[in-house]
Parts: sequence; C-alpha cells; structure tokens
Amino acid sequence: MKILITGATGFIGSRLCEILSQAGHTLTALSRDGATAQRKVPHLQEAFSWDPLTASPPAEAFTDVEAVIHLAAESIAGRWTDAKKRAIRESRIVGTRNLVEGLSKLSSRPKVLISASAIGYYGDRGEEMLTEDASPGADFIGKLCQEWEREAAKAQDVGMRVVRLRTGLVLGPDGGALQAMLPLFKLGLGGPLGSGRQWWPWIHRDDAVGLIVYALEKSNLSGPVNVTAPQTVRQKEFAHVLGRLLRRPAFIPAPALALKIVLGELSSELLASRLAISRRAQEMGYRFRFAELEPALRDILVALFSASSVTLA
Repeated sequence: MKILITGATGFIGSRLCEILSQAGHTLTALSRDGATAQRKVPHLQEAFSWDPLTASPPAEAFTDVEAVIHLAAESIAGRWTDAKKRAIRESRIVGTRNLVEGLSKLSSRPKVLISASAIGYYGDRGEEMLTEDASPGADFIGKLCQEWEREAAKAQDVGMRVVRLRTGLVLGPDGGALQAMLPLFKLGLGGPLGSGRQWWPWIHRDDAVGLIVYALEKSNLSGPVNVTAPQTVRQKEFAHVLGRLLRRPAFIPAPALALKIVLGELSSELLASRLAISRRAQEMGYRFRFAELEPALRDILVALFSASSVTLA
C-alpha cells in the first residue's frame, strides 16, 4: 500500500521506513524540510515540506495514500524549561490537530491513522499493573498524552480507524535512551536511579516497529496499544543486566535529589514507576522478537560493538 509517515527521519521512523520498504510498500513523508528528509531516508518515494505548528499538510501529500503513521514530536530529552515544555506540548497536540484537520478536508481519505503516544500516559503508578484500560496520570506528561491522543482520536469522526501507540523506553543501536546511558555504563558509573525499584517498561526498536506494522495490517485493531515488551523490569535490574553485559560494575546510585538538581523536571520521567503490560498486543497474537531484556540488550550491543574491541559477557 501507499503509506504516509511523519517523523520518518527519527530513531523509530527511519527503521520503520526500511522495514516497510523491504515489504514492498510505497512510502511518502511529511517533514519540516522535505528535501532533507528524502536525502536522509532513501526508502522514501517522495517527501513534502510541512510545518506542523502552523497549518494543515498539503492535500497533494495524501494522493492515493491508504494509511498514515504519525510519529513526529519534539524530543523530551533536555532540561524542561518553560520554552522546552511548550515545544514538547505543541509539537504533539497542535501538530496532531493540524494533521487530523487536513485529513478531515479530504474527499477521499486514508483508512487508518496510527498515531504515537507514550507510556507516560499513566503517570507514576508504583506497583499498579497498567493495561490499556488503566486510568491516565495527572502529571505533565500524563495530561499531555491525554490531549495528544484526544486529537488523534478525532480522525474516528471522519471514518478512519485510529490506533494510539503508548510507547515505552525504546532500545536500539543508533539512538534512543540507550545511547545516552552507554557512556556512563562503559565507565563503570551506571547504577540505580533513585531507589532503582521503579518499573521501566522497555521495548526493542525492532518490536516497536513490528507492532506498528502489525497495527497497520490488523484491520480489527483500534484504540490504545501499550508498545512495551512482555518482561517489564525494575530500573536497578535494567542497570544490572546492562552492566553485566558490558563487564562493568553497575552499583553506583544516583540519588533522586541529585537527579532533580541536574535534570530538573525531566528527572520525574526517570524516577516514575510504570508496570505497563502489553496486553492488547499479546491478545491480538503479536509475537515479540525480544520478549526479555538480556537478549534484547545483547542484540543491540553486538550491533554496536561488532567492529570494536569491546567484549560482551
């Protein structure tokens, strides 16, 4: 089919384009700079320039498009100043609103919208098990995700199937959260963040992409989907496994107060506990390539260090 993607140059989007292209789909993209996107992602047949904060996308971008995958959003990494929080919020809410408004104006529109959200939807929930039916959180990210999903869900009003992807910590070899962690762990400075007892819902990037493709193909799947691996782990276990694979100690704690001083409000995301369960994906029959943490991390680290002198445990 012909598929339109936003966020095609990103950590997940670039890999998704590769996989979809290999499967024979025709890909086009919406990007702030269409020419740059097309240079960066050779799998794109065409890319259209679009500023998601100012207007609906150009109608010609949707010609013959059967599905839209909306991944574009400002990264939450970095200190959350007022300006940063505004950019995080507007990129998601205003961008999604403008996209759906553009879709609503079409005389012939795609059948499905698959739209990004985040596991932060649930807020900090301690030991509570979180399936897709769980209530939302009341913190900044929780409220943001509610609004974000609400804008995407409006596409249902014009007859589109809508899938909302509540994505956890995505792990891969060339970006994402792991890229920020590795320098400290390689120095033997990794370890528990705060108490380390908080649940960290993670997923290998290939499974995150796999679930997007699965949502594309499953015409009876709609609504929220937790994009997380079946084996959610506590943060200190995550640190222990990563340290062991790298043959480095992983016991130096980073106190919660120190994280708050250094990272500000962003520290709340690292310290939040979300025991999220990918119930819908498993009930629908999705088969995870990486259901457990150690094989997932090993696969990524082998890809990263295959040409270097680093030896894994």
